[in-house]
Amino acid sequence: MDQLDWNQARAFCTTAETGSLSGAARKLGLTQPTLSRQVAALEAAFGVTLFERIGKKLALTDAGLGLLEHARAMVAAADAMTLAAAGKSQDVTGRVTISATDAVSAYLLPGLVARIREKAPQITLVIVASDSISDLRRREADIAIRHVRPTEPELIARLVGGMTAHFYAAESWLARNGTPRTVADICQVELLGFEPVGQFVEHLNEAGIPISADQFRIVSGNSVVLWEMVRRGLGICMMLKEIAQDMPGVVRLLPDLPGTPVPVWLVSHRELRTSRRVRIVYETLAEELSRRPVG
Repeated sequence: MDQLDWNQARAFCTTAETGSLSGAARKLGLTQPTLSRQVAALEAAFGVTLFERIGKKLALTDAGLGLLEHARAMVAAADAMTLAAAGKSQDVTGRVTISATDAVSAYLLPGLVARIREKAPQITLVIVASDSISDLRRREADIAIRHVRPTEPELIARLVGGMTAHFYAAESWLARNGTPRTVADICQVELLGFEPVGQFVEHLNEAGIPISADQFRIVSGNSVVLWEMVRRGLGICMMLKEIAQDMPGVVRLLPDLPGTPVPVWLVSHRELRTSRRVRIVYETLAEELSRRPVG
């Protein structure tokens, strides 16, 4: 073949990563038929079969495995070119994508977005609400609000503040069950926990709270879901003070117990920091988040 379509290479790489056409289509924001046609077109161009179906998953053939690293290099080059072009843009119109956890997106970002809109109403803000860490190198987001420091050398990270997590329960739950006064009391009741629950339990144990996984009878990877259940009186859960303090009918337990620190990192790609509109959003977020008291 004389020319290789970068979109076809990306479809091939993403299908290899996810193991399914549907998963790859969701990740790339395409319909499954469109992505399937791109993979089929690449197979036809090369005259090879790239995948074989094993059960419900797609597995690389020997030919596909041999071509994968070359395709990944091509996708990386395309991403680098896109980043470089975006970084040189001084236009303050257009889209800026912000990635944050579901809780931060639902409860804290609305106020931050309002401030950004005041400064730059011509910028379109796209919010990616997910506990999965967006890959900024592949333009899944322009800016990310994270609770862990990134390790990728091409990313710029600023520690802009911190939050603290405490135990909370609804007034209705306390009226039925009484108010726990000690950590031992907390350890005797059924709790709401975060998935993966084993990792969450380990974190609590390290903080001196001897809770076991079987005490968590309601578990979710979505903190908005868990906190809404707390508000409905279904149990006790760890919540961020900076969010819970604005929730009516929710009470902080064990006020003398030190909170669990949760750092707040603001992350962007080095190339994108030279984009005027991304820089405006980044600096506004940094300014607003740094104003929030810790504790």
